[in-house]
Amino acid sequence: MIKVGLTGNIGSGKTTVAKLFSMQGIPIYYADERGRYLLDQPKTRDQVKGFFGSDILMANGMVDRKKLASVVFADPVKLQWLNNLIHPLVRKDFQQWCSIQTASPYVIKEAAILVETGQHKTLNYLIVVKAPLDVRLKRVCARDGASPAEVMKRMSNQMDEKDKAIEADFIIENDGQHAILPQVLDIHHDLLKKACL
Repeated sequence: MIKVGLTGNIGSGKTTVAKLFSMQGIPIYYADERGRYLLDQPKTRDQVKGFFGSDILMANGMVDRKKLASVVFADPVKLQWLNNLIHPLVRKDFQQWCSIQTASPYVIKEAAILVETGQHKTLNYLIVVKAPLDVRLKRVCARDGASPAEVMKRMSNQMDEKDKAIEADFIIENDGQHAILPQVLDIHHDLLKKACL
């Protein structure tokens, strides 16, 4: 089975692109979503509490992800610690998920920082979704209700889009000027051909 990575910087529209692949019947593994689920498992939650302190938990005992994000995006050392905890769990979870996707010619792993973590090297192909900075900034501010300064701080923790694009086997331009569905369909048909080889 072919394993395809799908990534793009915050606000690029990678989740929208993933949904378009899903509409073609392709299984999508949403790594960030699964990471959030795994973060709230008791063992992981205890490790997070031990490192960040009990005030990182909400009244119901679950991790306060908003508070956690504000802490780690302000401190690269803490962000690295969290990534070192969560990413191996997500990798294992993805492998287990792949083992049950036997009916599909290929699967997609959608994740924000596939290239930064080197995970793209464990996959057969990489799709990078690109969009100009001003477009991404507007999208994220509108989506998250965040200030431009908050969004720029998050963006500063991600690899430059041009560097990600160098690693790509396929690029989708989501700049508002190019229709994305035809781009998705072209890649989908190409991957189906590759799966038949």
